[in-house]
Amino acid sequence: MGLVRTEGTLMAIKLKKEVEDRLLASIKRYFADQMDEDIGDLKSTLFLDFCLKEIGPSVYNQAVTDIQAILQNKVTDLDGECFEAEFTYWKR
Repeated sequence: MGLVRTEGTLMAIKLKKEVEDRLLASIKRYFADQMDEDIGDLKSTLFLDFCLKEIGPSVYNQAVTDIQAILQNKVTDLDGECFEAEFTYWKR
């Protein structure tokens, strides 16, 4: 399906066929329900491609930023979570 540009390189967004089919059906339903317009396969595919190319990178980048923050917090907390006292056989 679409491509995501990441720092000058193109990264293909590869959707599973089932996911793409569900997205296209959702787009068609949205246009029918919200815009009172029935669109076909071509228009829904073009719209999905636009969303993946234009909106997808922003969503992707925000998700990466969010997970980096979560992982950084986990790494920072490793000392507290994964610390084991040493030399405890002979208790004082």
